[in-house]
Amino acid sequence: MSETLRLTGIHKTYNKGTPGAVQVLRGADLTVAAGEIVAMVAPSGAGKSTLLHIAGLLDTADTGEVQIGGESMTGLSDRRRTAIRRRDVGFIYQFHHLLPEFSALENIVLPQLANATDKTLAEARARELLERVDVAERADHRPAALSGGEQQRVAFCRALANKPRLLLADEPTGNLDPATSDRVFAALMDLVRGTGLSALIATHNLELAARMDRIVRLDQGRIV
Repeated sequence: MSETLRLTGIHKTYNKGTPGAVQVLRGADLTVAAGEIVAMVAPSGAGKSTLLHIAGLLDTADTGEVQIGGESMTGLSDRRRTAIRRRDVGFIYQFHHLLPEFSALENIVLPQLANATDKTLAEARARELLERVDVAERADHRPAALSGGEQQRVAFCRALANKPRLLLADEPTGNLDPATSDRVFAALMDLVRGTGLSALIATHNLELAARMDRIVRLDQGRIV
């Protein structure tokens, strides 16, 4: 089976060379196969956000290698890394980070326009995604007029707007009450499986983690 993501020997230390140095990752290794949904379980402060940022090319490791779609990210220019991130990676955070002055539809269209997609095609893609997560009737509403669960489902759609091959999510339902979290997570799973992409989802919720294909644990800077 082909791999969408491979992390090899990832080390990361903050405030390196100072008395306050914090070694967050200590040789983390992880692979995510094409079409696989992997749960990464770790307590707060264990380094899961750092690992996701390195995997998604938002941060760089001190040592180690990141491969996306079999291509090494080592030594690439910032411009090339940005292009790959826009094309191949979708991000979901605990808070939706939607642009408040734009409608739900526009929030999903904008990243596509930034990727040089035709506006008509971008709007069609946005409506298709909103339909899949049952928010189509709220397409013209701004984030402030949406419930927390609706806002996060729109954020899911935005993350998948450019048809990435890899989805990285950091506690995607951690900001929601348990009942809403369950419904929203189900919508995310349907969306991911329906598009066939790979996903690495960080969570401390073991019940949600059990609904994914595989669970890994981040412990003392390593995947175990």
